[in-house]
Amino acid sequence: MSNTRNPELSQHFLRSPRTALVLIGHTNIKKRDLVLDIGAGSGVITSALAKRCQKVIAIEPDKTALEKLRKNTKNLENVEIVPEDFLTMNLPETPYKIFANPPFHLSSKILHKLIEAKNPPDAIYLILQKQFALKLLNTDRHYTSQLGYALTAKYQTKIRYPLKPYDFTPPPAVPTVLFEAKKI
Repeated sequence: MSNTRNPELSQHFLRSPRTALVLIGHTNIKKRDLVLDIGAGSGVITSALAKRCQKVIAIEPDKTALEKLRKNTKNLENVEIVPEDFLTMNLPETPYKIFANPPFHLSSKILHKLIEAKNPPDAIYLILQKQFALKLLNTDRHYTSQLGYALTAKYQTKIRYPLKPYDFTPPPAVPTVLFEAKKI
């Protein structure tokens, strides 16, 4: 699956569906789950999630990426594509989880929306810049941000898995991790 990158969106796409499956293996996502993929791109993560959960809602506002997402997931019956901006769309009213590789510059806004939602997700798995993820952990070893304190009031947080620059196209200039937040 090829990806078209918009440099203004700080996008770094996972290169391999195999890597996406490895990352999903480090989560509590189960076959009965509804999972939202925020910024689905061409569908690398969406396709991997479709193998592991009941339904995937792939959210992608970029028209170029949307065409590729539709093409790459057309045979996946448990994928629903939502061509909207995640920050302005309505969240599900039923239980759901998040697994996404969002543009880095939107990470804070996405987390705010999720934890302030009327129906927050049961679990959040995001690929984040490591420096940002560390600020979301409530620990004596690192500075905890205000967002981190708000998050840890409702969720148990941890870094699940470190990623390598070559896991992405283009490779990010900063270390990245899979971050987990599970409802307490």
